Amino acid sequence: MVERIAIALREARRDLTPTAAVCLVIISLVLLAAILAPFLAPYREGEILTTGSFVSPGDGLLLGSDYLGRDLFSRLFYGLRLTVVVSFMIAFLAFLVGCSLGFLAAVLGGRFDMLISRLVDALIAFPAIMLALIVLTALGPSIPVLVVTIAFIDSTRVFRVARALGVDIVVQDYIEAATVRGERFGWLMWHEILPNALVPLAAEFGIRFTYAILFISALSFLGLGVQPPQADLGVLIRENMQGLLYGTFSPLYPALCIAAITVSINLLVDWYLRRNDAASPEDLQ
Repeated sequence: MVERIAIALREARRDLTPTAAVCLVIISLVLLAAILAPFLAPYREGEILTTGSFVSPGDGLLLGSDYLGRDLFSRLFYGLRLTVVVSFMIAFLAFLVGCSLGFLAAVLGGRFDMLISRLVDALIAFPAIMLALIVLTALGPSIPVLVVTIAFIDSTRVFRVARALGVDIVVQDYIEAATVRGERFGWLMWHEILPNALVPLAAEFGIRFTYAILFISALSFLGLGVQPPQADLGVLIRENMQGLLYGTFSPLYPALCIAAITVSINLLVDWYLRRNDAASPEDLQ
């Protein structure tokens, strides 16, 4: 398994286009900044350095200060870390639930498949932002509630992708051979279906991760996401909107971070799909 992964990484590096390489560098820098935020940020997240609001860059403030006089550069590191961590938790939980139910529906079929599919169709009919606002207003905006709510909404989309892939795979001969051997549902789902659906699921994970970043940023901007004193990129935009009236670019920095992350991931996913579509069957084995 390790050898196959190493070979796949070498082939992917060989096939990197300039655009994909730039996107990969941006994503790597974002992940590095998120992991090392406490060490890279020159000041603590909530440390007030000046009595003025929206102070211009200078005197140790690389990007100036926010509305409370805190270092915006340091706040960006901490906000980026919280955004990446929460978004990854959402995407992982959504895939765990969505893939499990999708593969199970594909393997079992019949009434179970019909029941779960109709329930998912009913949930998808509701606008995602409206459903999230209702739940967060009722239960209160906290990070655990935020993660579970968005992951639950996202899992319906993952379910449809996983089920569609599973339905195409369960009719293959190797699935029938595994069934004849007496393999149970768990083996079929995670040892037969999942390995053969990794390419589209990996691409879908990137899309869901991007969606999670945009979703939590939107909710935080509306005041129902991450709550102060913690801050993600959406909170940083909302807190510093008034800075535009003072001639500063305070809310534009977190907005540019969101744009850079989402565009880079989407372009990298597009490259990944094109590469695997163009690969021969021998390359994918």
